[in-house]
Amino acid sequence: MNDLLTRRVSARWMMIVSSILLYITVVSSITLGPMNIGFFDSLKALLPVQSDLPDYVSVIIQEVRLPRTLLAIAVGGILAMCGTVMQGLFRNPLADPGIIGVSAGASLGAAIAIVLFGGVITHTAFLVLGTVPVFAFLGGAVTTFAIYYMGTSSNGTSVTIMLLAGVALGAIAGAGMGLLNYFADDQELRDLSLWTMGSLAGASWDAIVLAFVSLIVLGFLFHRYAKPLNALLLGEAEARHLGINVQSLKRNLILLTAAGVGVTVALSGMIGFIGLVVPHIGRMLTGPDHRTLIPVSAILGGLVLLASDMIARTIVAPLEIPVGIITAALGAPFFLALLLKQKGRLA
Repeated sequence: MNDLLTRRVSARWMMIVSSILLYITVVSSITLGPMNIGFFDSLKALLPVQSDLPDYVSVIIQEVRLPRTLLAIAVGGILAMCGTVMQGLFRNPLADPGIIGVSAGASLGAAIAIVLFGGVITHTAFLVLGTVPVFAFLGGAVTTFAIYYMGTSSNGTSVTIMLLAGVALGAIAGAGMGLLNYFADDQELRDLSLWTMGSLAGASWDAIVLAFVSLIVLGFLFHRYAKPLNALLLGEAEARHLGINVQSLKRNLILLTAAGVGVTVALSGMIGFIGLVVPHIGRMLTGPDHRTLIPVSAILGGLVLLASDMIARTIVAPLEIPVGIITAALGAPFFLALLLKQKGRLA
């Protein structure tokens, strides 16, 4: 009983501490850049009151740094939650959101938009988005439904077939990407390269609305599945004995994860290691209880991606490094160290 209470208090404190760290990182992200702007000047630029600040300061804060900061928080949170759910679902610390092949499908959709349609701007009824994110989301959605269709039969849904279908469709998408790369001109190759490396430079308020709606909806739905995920940690047989429909649980969580990954790839390109590494950090800090692990991972995911983006746009300012390079550079060594530490358990 005391141990359980200690864990709950520890998890609560961890959420508070991680939220404070996220707030500090948000302030740093808004104030730091090629042009450093003081905290109080940044606050003035955010408030809807008259100030003596130059117009360009308000533009930098309101139209560049704040949207980018908010998008990083939402995208990082979604990727971290999806990674947490995948690792819990398959009881595999190597699982990440890309395991179901949606990232590859979304990337192929983006590549089609860049090479065949030139990435022109389209106006939809709800959002003003480029063809690149729209096609990326459609590519992820088509891949999701194809995987689900292949894995579903009169006998129910086979998660194994869904995963294998994801691998196969990922290979097909990779072949399509290679073909488009072959026919692309120099500018299109550059755009493809930047997309596959991930970037938050195209942050807009429309994208932020979509990202935060997705974050809130997925967070609510994932939290509802927290207890079944905890039961699944005991094994599928034990979960069934507790009255959980394991096949339905896996199907629903895979579809929700696919939707989340599709949104993030559509808005920011391919950003790796957030969904792989952040859940491990959260698990080390709070334990395996998904009721606290999912929200803590969401906060940490936003924190890690925001910090990575801040490094990406300041380390060689005024130039900018794609944020996917930073997340890989930070995440890969951490993950290798984790593997070396746990290789006996994983063998």
